[in-house]
Amino acid sequence: MAIAPLNVWLFAWVALAPLWVLGVGDRAQTPRNAGLLGLGWGIAYHGISLVWIKGLHPLMWLGVPWWGSVAIAGFCWVFVTLWGAALAGTWAMAMASLPRLLGYGKRPGVRVLTGTALWLGLEWLWSQGPLWWTALALTQSPGNPVILHLGQWSGPGTVAAAIVAVNGCLAEAWLGRQGEKWPGRGRLGLGQWLGLKIQNSKFKIQNFSIAQGLGMIALMLLLTSHAIGLLTWVTALPDVPPTALRVGIVQGNIPTRIKLTPMGIRQAFQHYTAGYEQLADRGVDAVLMPEGAFPLFWEGKQRTENRFYQAVRDRGVVAWLGTFTTQQGHLTQNLLTLGEDGETVGQYDKVKLVPLGEYIPFQNWLGGLINRLSPIEATMVPGSLDQQMATPFGPAIASICYESTFAELFRRQAYHGGQFILTASNLDPYSQQLMAQHEAQDVMRAIETDRWAVRATNTGYSGVINPRGKVMWRSQPNRYQVQATPIYRRTTQTPYVRWGDWLTPLLLLLALSVQIWGYLIHCLSSNL
Repeated sequence: MAIAPLNVWLFAWVALAPLWVLGVGDRAQTPRNAGLLGLGWGIAYHGISLVWIKGLHPLMWLGVPWWGSVAIAGFCWVFVTLWGAALAGTWAMAMASLPRLLGYGKRPGVRVLTGTALWLGLEWLWSQGPLWWTALALTQSPGNPVILHLGQWSGPGTVAAAIVAVNGCLAEAWLGRQGEKWPGRGRLGLGQWLGLKIQNSKFKIQNFSIAQGLGMIALMLLLTSHAIGLLTWVTALPDVPPTALRVGIVQGNIPTRIKLTPMGIRQAFQHYTAGYEQLADRGVDAVLMPEGAFPLFWEGKQRTENRFYQAVRDRGVVAWLGTFTTQQGHLTQNLLTLGEDGETVGQYDKVKLVPLGEYIPFQNWLGGLINRLSPIEATMVPGSLDQQMATPFGPAIASICYESTFAELFRRQAYHGGQFILTASNLDPYSQQLMAQHEAQDVMRAIETDRWAVRATNTGYSGVINPRGKVMWRSQPNRYQVQATPIYRRTTQTPYVRWGDWLTPLLLLLALSVQIWGYLIHCLSSNL
């Protein structure tokens, strides 16, 4: 419920605590059972958050029979859910195993440090793979932009660290509560649990028990993390008028199921050419089109003998076009910068391809079993990690659809001078649940890099996001729309842009050091 579109972000600050109590506490299950509990927790979190994947069905327009379409959509949903759930299962199993392996680590503070470090390490590991979407930090976007500003320090892992640490302190406080004698009917008021006592309408501090102390620490962590985020927010540098750009956005609203038909291709050239000309006549500096706006190879006569190319040459306004090119016989998905003469002056090739949609992993085994869901019949290859999107206004940070979840791609481009974010996407045929989550991803990327973000999607949500995470404009879903809006170029470098994710290795090193130190002390005590 914390993830968009519901955005009940406060739930994330307590939702991990039950798993911690049941699977990690002193009355913990075996590592195997703890892992199963974590797997169940992950299935609920990822499965509900990713239910939009079922929107793949129906695929009959691709020639897939009805039962095959249901099977493909179901398989994708189950597989991606289990892939994410494995993270929570691995974490719970590791947390239950460490005290048994090292003979140490049962102290609450040690467990909170270790649990936080392990979660961050596993999220980093998962983000290096092909499937990554529902990071814990996503639960705070866009509903809690204050805490998202922690991402400027060390990326989305900073937000996740705060959430896990608060959950851990609450869980350890609950575990410490067991066996204590409570006043009255066995219940402890919140004030007493936090070590507060009311006398004559005034608060006084009582002697802390471990449970009370951990409860107070959880509250302080929650407040401190938000205070740091708020301070980061209010000290941001303002935009200056000379850096302004007036950018146009075209949302073509051409369903994927007709995109490759003659009618779909005609509509693409009609909608995007008309939208470009309308925005150019309104005096914009550049126009952004969605991912795969023209589902053809932008090469040879297909490039030079079409209405859109001629419109760019006539109007002389820069266009950012989502299309396809080939490299050594392989297909690449691109975002191109077309200069005033219609020629390509900048190119970004999609790095993170969608498994099963744009390429088949383990193709030797799965290639004959699963038809690739993309309508383009060619093998896609990823672009280089070290790309820089050139534009006449300075370098840009480019991303294509699914890449919005990979913070490191944005960080690298910002580090090398990217001044604003361009996201081109095609979210059809999925529901508004995905539209909201995709926008939430770009909200985090805009805050982390301190950049304005422009989003053009085929069916919605297109929009503009400022560096504080505020959505300045959002399109209506499933409509043809054009919009002109100002953005500002920025060259600031946040600590995250400058140094990357330094918090995860730091916490892992601290946790490992504490565990080893405790193990050595335990061994020395045993010998004595």
